[in-house]
Amino acid sequence: MRILLTGGAGFIGSHLVRRLLAEGNQVAIIDDLSTGKRENIIDLEGNENFTFYEGSILNYKLMLKLVTECDCVYHLAAAVGVKYIVEHPLDSLITNVRGTEIVFELAHIFKKKVFLASSSEVYGKNGTRPFKENDDRILGSVTIPRWGYAFSKGFDEFLAISYARERSLPVVVGRLFNICGPRQTPHYGMVIPRMIEQAVKQEPITVYGDGSQVRSFTYVGDAVDAMIRLMNTPGAEGEIFNIGSPEPVSINNLAKKIKELTGSSSDIVFIPYTQAYNNDFEDMVYRVPDISKIKDLLQFTPNINLEEMLKAIINAYRSN
Repeated sequence: MRILLTGGAGFIGSHLVRRLLAEGNQVAIIDDLSTGKRENIIDLEGNENFTFYEGSILNYKLMLKLVTECDCVYHLAAAVGVKYIVEHPLDSLITNVRGTEIVFELAHIFKKKVFLASSSEVYGKNGTRPFKENDDRILGSVTIPRWGYAFSKGFDEFLAISYARERSLPVVVGRLFNICGPRQTPHYGMVIPRMIEQAVKQEPITVYGDGSQVRSFTYVGDAVDAMIRLMNTPGAEGEIFNIGSPEPVSINNLAKKIKELTGSSSDIVFIPYTQAYNNDFEDMVYRVPDISKIKDLLQFTPNINLEEMLKAIINAYRSN
């Protein structure tokens, strides 16, 4: 199969492209390298089944060529990371909204199946525990950049479902919950690689806020497995699925676990959100998925737990 992967030089994309190639597919990726890195895919450039296009999904002419030449699309290209989103709100909105419009428009014209990588950010400030796919979405003020990102990913989902219902486009939506693993950079606000880097370097391990906020973290290999299986399952078409781990952990306990597993002597220090981001930043106290829907369809549950994932990332960081 000929597959187009947008955002293929990013952290998740670089893992997904390897799995798709290993399964015998021909894969073309497009990435503007704004948050992706060429180093993530440089070893693949000699593979006859792999093609890299450095460019933007906003380039309609290039996207027209790529969509016509593929059999299906995995759409991962998007602004990523809380820090990047807060610092680049306009770029985030344009990429997530206009870029996704182009993907779906062309996929509809040429009848290509699409996987849309969405985000747990769409749930916003909803206090439901854990999150189900049909829960209400509660977003903050339009003056706060973070909620612009949540809105844009929600718009992407509305677009996907509208194309599925009104124009019979085969599309699957996956809401990703804190996907982690080797090659993930700490530069855009990703908490696990940041804390691991700090711990290994014997620097203070920084916790934003009071650390009581609860999250779950999913190993990238499990997320990739879920995405491919959803795309290969006709019953997933036109549906939205949480992709994540149901194992909750507070950020305080995450910092303690990373300190323990690295054998670090680093202190754990608390940084106000105003210092880490800006004066109008808002965070959520709880974000853990209910994965009943994907479990019922695919019998999917993550294979790698939090401690195993942390050990793998620590080992990869040290080896590099």
